[in-house]
Amino acid sequence: MSTFDETIVALATAQGISAIAVIRLSGKDCISLVQKVFKGKDLTQQPSHTLHFGTIHNGDKPIDEVLVSVFREPNSFTKENSIEISCHGSPVIVKEIIKVLLKNGARLATPGEFTKRAFLNGRFDLAQAEAVADIIHAETDNARQAALNQMRGGFSKEIQHLREELIHFASLIELELDFGEEDVEFAKRDDLKKLIHNIRQYLRSLIGSFDQGNVIKNGIPTVIAGKPNAGKSTLLNALLNEERAIVSDIPGTTRDVIEDEMILGGISFRFMDTAGLRETSDVIEAIGVERTRESLRKASLILYLFDLTQSSIEEIRHEADEIRQLNIPVIYVGNKMDGASPALLKQVEQEDFVLISASQKKNIQALKDKILSRFHIQVKQGDVLVTNVRHYQSLKQTDDALNRVLSGMDGGITGDFLAMDIRQALHYLGEITGEVTTDDLLANIFSKFCIGK
Repeated sequence: MSTFDETIVALATAQGISAIAVIRLSGKDCISLVQKVFKGKDLTQQPSHTLHFGTIHNGDKPIDEVLVSVFREPNSFTKENSIEISCHGSPVIVKEIIKVLLKNGARLATPGEFTKRAFLNGRFDLAQAEAVADIIHAETDNARQAALNQMRGGFSKEIQHLREELIHFASLIELELDFGEEDVEFAKRDDLKKLIHNIRQYLRSLIGSFDQGNVIKNGIPTVIAGKPNAGKSTLLNALLNEERAIVSDIPGTTRDVIEDEMILGGISFRFMDTAGLRETSDVIEAIGVERTRESLRKASLILYLFDLTQSSIEEIRHEADEIRQLNIPVIYVGNKMDGASPALLKQVEQEDFVLISASQKKNIQALKDKILSRFHIQVKQGDVLVTNVRHYQSLKQTDDALNRVLSGMDGGITGDFLAMDIRQALHYLGEITGEVTTDDLLANIFSKFCIGK
């Protein structure tokens, strides 16, 4: 069943002190290997999906009382013989158990090796394997649901359907090449055009879903910007409801970008408090200002603050125009509303500003509501979203290849060139699900997994 002969072992639960820890093994000899150090029932004689109490020993020395779960191929996560040892969560115990397993023939697993074996043994395709990591790292319910939908194969089924449609026409065109001298046409060009137009329409909907999928998976980088002393650090603390950033009346206190995350409406927002935007001769502050400008260029949302006690409507409009030129979604926030003149407040209210008092935590909920109104996302069971940049790039390359097929048919190119571009489209779709892989691609994907997964 497996292309692997070695038994691998790793801690599957988090490092550190805990009530219990789970140590995983996988490989054709893992059951007999564990039996060498286990005192209890004979594990080699036990059926799959059974649980057994006993003691792990190093020679005559008992290490810990454990529960051993037995999974026999192909009915395990990796489709190989597998063992899970549940022991007490002392780091010393975990270390000693893994040490004795290594001594008896196991080797330490590399990052993601259990999931890699599951993929190579046909448990699921590559897109589903990547979704395993996404589920582990999901920080919001939307991210969890999107990853779960992908792991269950919704996205993979769509890609497989597209490949099957293209394979049908590719085979007909290849057949035409075999009868080149007889000038026959097995693949009707009008039918092929219709198919490719339909496929490209669906591809574009998947490609278009990446913006939303990327937000769900990675969150929204949100930069809090403005002039010195506008109240940016105070606002960050108010949003997070904790004293995360140093607050001072001295302009230029914030010299670097301070980041923290919070969940709003099922979406992760990465709020970044930045150095105040102004010209300065202070070398350190100047570096902070430049980092602020870099953060602004990379932001998905800007909260731009104005100090309503220190600004005129003309200054506010001038700053707003400058920020608008970045072409990044922005929410203008008028801070220190309690100290502003009634005339200025009336003028600002006509500019679609959110008025707050960060120090008094006044209208902070209104600001959060305004932020969420820009990003209303709800992932339902069965929704197909592209959340992985690798998948996004492959879909774009597929679309480009299919566009070349259409251009080629319009230009009257021969079947061998059409076949070449269709094969390219099939190649890029196959990269998503793992039907087309390289060792480098697999190494890059699974190296990002946890050890033990």
